[in-house]
Amino acid sequence: MKRVEITEEASKVLEQLKQKHDTLIFHQSGGCCDGSAPMILEKEDMYLDESDILLGTLNDVNFYMSQDQFEYWKHTHLTVDVTEGRGASFSLEIPLGLRFLIKSRLLTPEEEAFFNAS
Repeated sequence: MKRVEITEEASKVLEQLKQKHDTLIFHQSGGCCDGSAPMILEKEDMYLDESDILLGTLNDVNFYMSQDQFEYWKHTHLTVDVTEGRGASFSLEIPLGLRFLIKSRLLTPEEEAFFNAS
């Protein structure tokens, strides 16, 4: 089971970015700049510490979220998608005239038991 996935269209954009940049990471923004949006950055441009949680990997790119934000999102399944438009973040897709966004749904009972077993 996966907690985070990516649409085919967003996957194409991600592959394009991987060709242009070094090692990338996704980090789910906590509300600054462009609201709560997934940002893709070169790994060395983002400081990660023990408060960041690895939620999964999308096309060999790790997807992180802060522990505080995860507390609000732990009952959701996330899908990274892409849309036209320029967000207000430093995310690498912005110069392409695109921005990544998150679509979410509640976890199914089976997913909830798998991911959030106490």
